[in-house]
Amino acid sequence: MKDLDVVFKALADINRIRILKLLEKRKMCVCELAYILDVSQPAISKQLKKIARAGLIDSEQDGFWTNYFIKPKDDYAKKLLKLLSTWLNADAIVNDDLEKLKKANRENLCCKK
Repeated sequence: MKDLDVVFKALADINRIRILKLLEKRKMCVCELAYILDVSQPAISKQLKKIARAGLIDSEQDGFWTNYFIKPKDDYAKKLLKLLSTWLNADAIVNDDLEKLKKANRENLCCKK
């Protein structure tokens, strides 16, 4: 029961849902998600931690970047992500995010130190 509760809590925020809808399309880094959602990188990182803790996504290091991607870890996550993939596809906010995704280029968005 606790696992299901964590997954539902992760899905109980519009920005986390927007992140998941974007990650359905491709792997993304924090700076790309921050650009698309127009929120700070620390805020995106906080949301990604909650989504990852719920077992909905995973990450991998790719040189300078950390890529986040959909990777359900249990049956609850798999089934809910499958449903989410069929929901909100005609939503104006989701469609605006997908248009911005076309312009999101990590090479131009992320600051290299």
